[in-house]
Amino acid sequence: MTRILGVDPGSRKTGYGIIDVKRSSARYVASGVIRIPEGPLPQRLKLIFDAVSQIAEQYRPVQMAIENVFMSKSAGSALKLGQARGAAIVAGTHWGLEVAEYEARKVKQAVVGNGAADKLQVQHMVKTLLSLPASPQEDAADALAVALCHMHTGRLPALAGGAMPSRFRRGRFSV
Repeated sequence: MTRILGVDPGSRKTGYGIIDVKRSSARYVASGVIRIPEGPLPQRLKLIFDAVSQIAEQYRPVQMAIENVFMSKSAGSALKLGQARGAAIVAGTHWGLEVAEYEARKVKQAVVGNGAADKLQVQHMVKTLLSLPASPQEDAADALAVALCHMHTGRLPALAGGAMPSRFRRGRFSV
């Protein structure tokens, strides 16, 4: 079994979703949205880093999949999104996770079958694929979709019997 952390980065809301994958089957573990309050950008980036670190420590994924930056309406928004993404990636690598990056179109194609799918279609397919009782929040659904996309790429490690990476065997990450 392989546990994947999917991340949909944002400077105000960052979605996360965790799935367990065994062979070609995915099982929902957890999801949510990290809400970042107003404030100076460096403090908001630290909150993203801390929250992703806490999620990695609590759920112990072995891989992380994150959405690539897309072109935004303004260069400033794209830069902030890129920095939020960077904070999440650094948190993942700090915990020793392998990080894979996916374009939004590829994620939508993998989950919905249409690279131009809208948010409602993504939410519906995530709900269906993971047999959830209700659609997850928009940002959480996007993060789960990124994790599902990663599952479909075939880039998962072969962990015999759900073996836990060595960095977690004593319950703490060690450098």
